[in-house]
Amino acid sequence: MELVLTDTAVSEVKKFMESENPGDHGGLRVRVVPGGCSGFQYAMNIEEAPADTDEVIEKDGLKVFVDMFSAQYLNGVEIDYVSNVMGSGFTFNNPNSSGGCGCGSSFSA
Repeated sequence: MELVLTDTAVSEVKKFMESENPGDHGGLRVRVVPGGCSGFQYAMNIEEAPADTDEVIEKDGLKVFVDMFSAQYLNGVEIDYVSNVMGSGFTFNNPNSSGGCGCGSSFSA
């Protein structure tokens, strides 16, 4: 599975992790959950360790945990962190998405 985090996204996640202090085995969980007006939503949170069945991806010292269900929807996705006059936050560029909602918070596959 290939999941790409830009350097900016990695830097922002590391800032969050410093305040959460998840320990040496901690990392970022990225997952896809049912919901939103288009069918699926992205979710991210800091966790202390991966589950036994997780795929673990490392970039610049950051561990990313992906469960088997989410992996099928996250393969080839690029996660970035953008900041502009409208606000700041993480964005997902998903080449597997067949559609999305107007607000951009969910997608279909």
